[in-house]
Amino acid sequence: MAIRKRAWTTKKGKHEAWIVDYADQGGNRRHKTFPRKRDAEEYAAATRVQIGEGTHVADSASRYVKDAGDLWLASARAAKLEQSTLDQYEQHLRLHILPFIGREKLSQLTVPLVRAFQDRLDSEGRSSAMIRAIIGSLGAMLGDAQERGLVVRNAVRELRGRRRRGSSTQDRHKKRLKVGVDIPTPEEIRAIIAHATPRWRLVLMGAVFTGLRASELRGLRWDDVDLRKCELHVRQRADRYNRIGPPKSAAGDRVIPLPPTVVKELSEWKLICPKSDGKIALVFPNGAGNVESHVNIVQRGLVPAMLAAGIIKPVLDEKGVAMRDEDGKPLVGPKYGGLHVLRHFFASWCINRKEDGGQGLPPKVVQERLGHSSITMTMDTYGHLFPRGDDGSELAAAEKLLLG
Repeated sequence: MAIRKRAWTTKKGKHEAWIVDYADQGGNRRHKTFPRKRDAEEYAAATRVQIGEGTHVADSASRYVKDAGDLWLASARAAKLEQSTLDQYEQHLRLHILPFIGREKLSQLTVPLVRAFQDRLDSEGRSSAMIRAIIGSLGAMLGDAQERGLVVRNAVRELRGRRRRGSSTQDRHKKRLKVGVDIPTPEEIRAIIAHATPRWRLVLMGAVFTGLRASELRGLRWDDVDLRKCELHVRQRADRYNRIGPPKSAAGDRVIPLPPTVVKELSEWKLICPKSDGKIALVFPNGAGNVESHVNIVQRGLVPAMLAAGIIKPVLDEKGVAMRDEDGKPLVGPKYGGLHVLRHFFASWCINRKEDGGQGLPPKVVQERLGHSSITMTMDTYGHLFPRGDDGSELAAAEKLLLG
């Protein structure tokens, strides 16, 4: 491997560049040009290591991001991932990744370029949650490309590694869920249940008192509910296409205790629950006994209950008349999102101290109840809700015990 200087003169003056000449692990002659000697030396040193490891990919031989994306989607389909997951990957690639960096070579996909891509997504109006999801898909795509030997570096993982080592701006300003803003208050939950129509009341109670994900709630079977032991077992879920599949992760397979009121109402509901093909199967089915759609639960159950309770307000036109969408449903204000807010409430109810109306459960138990794959996920999302250990009254009691 050699580094040589090239100098030439044009009408605009004298110019120089530094060229790295080398043979890759396949014996092919390669060269790369740099404006500074230091850049050439750094490239030569890194390339020498990559050739020794048999992982080097020259720029001229590098594939494009679009090519890697096609191969990544093919791998995901071969792995028989859920259709909703495949659709999400395809949308991330088609709508967000390819329009901006699809013609970039994989070897040029560096940490600065990924950071610039994030900034571009933000300037184009993507939400922070959407940007995180897109970058996650980009990282998975680069990981697949690494396994295929198409790229040496995964710039997304390198970027995340740097942020773990130091506090990034995004981490410092990460939004915390707040009761009354992102999480309904106990008073609001009572109002939602009180104002829900009979058709949807028990469905919403099930979400509030079990913390099931919407997909788990929609896929819950009577075979997995033990009314005698007052518990349910999460063994399956229904995706956005109403297809039944396994839980989201191994941790999603879990047992959740049921409070007495929910057990009583479930016992009564079981007697009249709609059947499918003459068999009673799902706990919260549609009128035909099949999987209920997520949209129906939100638009026909949750939103009307929130409107009736005064938790969310209809959007009014200049004449004070409630505005409606194309389907005739009232447009509502922005407070609280979909069914997931009831899962947030369940988490806070598990965490809150008993004297504050909660259960006072330790973090590990909360993780198990929620079906999180790691305690880190639980603490990152809800850690700030756990009672502090320096409560004034507890501190005073500890001081008294110590000093007498």
